[in-house]
Amino acid sequence: MPEPDLLLVDDDRVLRERLARALRERGLDVRTAAGCDDALARARERAPGRAVVDLRMPGRSGLDLVRELREIHPAIRIVVLTGYGSIATAVEAIRLGAVHYLQKPADADDVLAAFSRGNEPTSPTPETSEPTAPSLARAEWEHINRVLADCDGNVSEAARRLGLHRRSLQRKLSKLPPRS
Repeated sequence: MPEPDLLLVDDDRVLRERLARALRERGLDVRTAAGCDDALARARERAPGRAVVDLRMPGRSGLDLVRELREIHPAIRIVVLTGYGSIATAVEAIRLGAVHYLQKPADADDVLAAFSRGNEPTSPTPETSEPTAPSLARAEWEHINRVLADCDGNVSEAARRLGLHRRSLQRKLSKLPPRS
């Protein structure tokens, strides 16, 4: 990969720092940002060659950030990362200039593979003719995180909406998400 500089934007501090550390271990110069405004300020300071942008953040969305990063640095290569994916948002991210769209959980190897797939944007749909349904555990994890996001991170409110005891929800949240 010709450009080792990467801007990683995610409002989830734990995920952001864990992914940044893994990418640094692979030889990249990684700068992090917690949101859209912080990311734009860092991009104006020093143009990154690549960016990993979370789709859903407080305030402006990752799609807004993709658009603005491409305006500032047209050659930047962007991978959109999200736990709340849909075909519509994937298509919109690619239309705005992202080179790939990854579902969370994605690790450093997934991110690097997305950047190494060439300059052609990839299709947001699977290459197989039959769609694969997520596992029940994965669907549950996505639903829990979607409800938690809708509650602005309030675990007690999310537990009430899900019909779970708060402590049970905290145990579920402490586990790593299932792959598929």
